[in-house]
Amino acid sequence: MNAGLIYDPNWTQALLRYFIDIWTHWLKGPLDIGLVLLLTYMVLVIIGERRTLWMVRGFILLMLATAVSTSLELRLLSFVLEKMTIGSAVAMAVILQSEFRRFLEQLGRGEIVQLFQSSRRANLKVDNVIDEIVDAVKELSQNRTGALLILETGPPIDERDFSVPGVKLNSEVSKELLQTIFQTTTLLHDGAVLIRGARIVAAGVILPLSERTASRKLGTRHRAAMGITERVENCMCVVVSEETGSISLAEKGQLNRPLTSSKLKELLEARFSQSVEREAVTPDLSLFLGRLSSRILALVSRFLRLSSSASGEKK
Repeated sequence: MNAGLIYDPNWTQALLRYFIDIWTHWLKGPLDIGLVLLLTYMVLVIIGERRTLWMVRGFILLMLATAVSTSLELRLLSFVLEKMTIGSAVAMAVILQSEFRRFLEQLGRGEIVQLFQSSRRANLKVDNVIDEIVDAVKELSQNRTGALLILETGPPIDERDFSVPGVKLNSEVSKELLQTIFQTTTLLHDGAVLIRGARIVAAGVILPLSERTASRKLGTRHRAAMGITERVENCMCVVVSEETGSISLAEKGQLNRPLTSSKLKELLEARFSQSVEREAVTPDLSLFLGRLSSRILALVSRFLRLSSSASGEKK
């Protein structure tokens, strides 16, 4: 009798329709959403820079708006949003060509696990940023080489807050590069260096000077550090005096000076490292994806329990 049930074509067709119904109504949608979130997660992990992350998030919102307008059959709005999405995708492919190239290379080599570990490697690099900055400042101070560093402690600084935005570098922070930039023989030594997270964003940045009355012992670099921290709260400035080699730290228009290299490291670990840690998107996304997957699994298990109880009642 059991063998007859197994090979009964009506029974097999009913079972097939049952699984197709589960796939269509319960699994297809959550799987589609989960794959989109997974792809978004991978892109955000690879990019990792705060300003670029906002651009990617805006692109995701644009895609969601396109999907909603299409489902609501708003044809004209859907047409406009679709064209904007395509244009934005092309623009992002040009702007983020190095990130996309690295993504495609790792994907082509089958390094799927490495895609999720890239942010962890970036976080390990961030641990060394403060040491690189402090070592560079210490060397510059001993050699009495003037220097001015802007460290972002929050959202990216608007370039309009600078008198001159400087020259884009987008390179990793290293004491050798910082020392080279501030050598008097280079063209960028008079400006400031902008550091965002673990990268040197720009050099030769000209800052607005403070309008406060300050001591005559303070030079242009100190007044510039006070000026930008007066205007922008989410930053701090490290200053090395060219005349005395003393180290200063400017926050909210106030100078903390003179500082030793160990004291500077302590202050940066207390303030700058916290802003760098907030850049990591992996824990937040992992938590979000974990909660989403748990809810999807709970929904599927609940449906299976209901279907099994319904079949038991019929029997």
